[in-house]
Amino acid sequence: MKLDKKDILAALETISVSGEGKNMVESGTVKNIMTFGDEVVVDLLLTTPALHIKKRAEVDVMKAIHDKVYAKAKVTVNIKVEAPEKPEIKGKNIPGIKNIIAVASGKGGVGKSTVTANLAVTLAKMGFKVGLLDADIYGPSMPMMFDVASEKPLSVNIDGKSKMKPVENYGVKLLSIGFFTKPDQAVVWRGPMAAKALNQMIFDAAWGELDFMLIDLPPGTGDIHLSIMQSMPITGAVIVSTPQNVALADARKGVAMFQQESINVPVLGIIENMAFFTPEELPDNKYYIFGKDGAMNLAEDLKVPFLGQLPLVQSIREAGDFGRPAALQTATPLEAAFEKITQNVVQETVNRNKSLPPTEVVKITTMAGCSAVKKK
Repeated sequence: MKLDKKDILAALETISVSGEGKNMVESGTVKNIMTFGDEVVVDLLLTTPALHIKKRAEVDVMKAIHDKVYAKAKVTVNIKVEAPEKPEIKGKNIPGIKNIIAVASGKGGVGKSTVTANLAVTLAKMGFKVGLLDADIYGPSMPMMFDVASEKPLSVNIDGKSKMKPVENYGVKLLSIGFFTKPDQAVVWRGPMAAKALNQMIFDAAWGELDFMLIDLPPGTGDIHLSIMQSMPITGAVIVSTPQNVALADARKGVAMFQQESINVPVLGIIENMAFFTPEELPDNKYYIFGKDGAMNLAEDLKVPFLGQLPLVQSIREAGDFGRPAALQTATPLEAAFEKITQNVVQETVNRNKSLPPTEVVKITTMAGCSAVKKK
């Protein structure tokens, strides 16, 4: 028996792909029909790769032709899948900001915020234009460390739009949620609220021209981190850890977060904080309270740069509490240590910019995950 295309089309108009309202012909799922006597080949184009939907479409086509055209027809169904591009929530570049460095730690209490503050003032001392975003929403400490806890960002008009003017001290422009909360007020927010506040401090602020923006991330690997990487393209990440195994285990996870394929932010290196204790009265003595060279060995193991060691000395804590970062001291071992580490961060940033394309923002493509778009 010779089969007629019109009869086959009429049969296929009685069925639809699972999840679609229109029939297969009307929706454009049927792309081609070929007949050879009692043989028929039907080409379908689906928009979902789900196996059960493809199998259901194949069975429905064969049944419709057998029931409505010819019971003994030899039917072949070819299925091609072309999934449409998913809607994307995409971040954007910030005009005027050359390098965005995220400072992170897998674990709390390793001195990440203190290191970030001292990196920022050291960069400013070197002549760079520096901004610092305190993204540690639930424990903002930068206003205290920069002695500006009582100040508030002013509103300025930029191109007809009202923008926040960052608070500035020691040559560093600073924004923190700490400027907008009372000292005794806890920030009890869910992730979306925290992300919205961060986006306002990023994009509704008059940062101006910056060579470096440092972002003090919260401890761990969570929602705030993803929100930041979704909002703007991070040039690179710096991980802060202490030498003991408990901190190193979490630092390893911090590195893994940035390096995973779906995020793909270059890790500029690891800083070992509290590497050893040096008493003021015995400046040549080193006591390895938390273990020796743990972060240095981790950097070697993970094949990421080691940026340097910082000692555990009382004056670093005192300087942070007083609101004048220790790196501002002159002609001291601390100043030299912070300068060396900051020089290494700058050098690794230069190396990264020479050898790798610009980082793309992380794009949320499904409710379950994220992907990083890479330049070809």
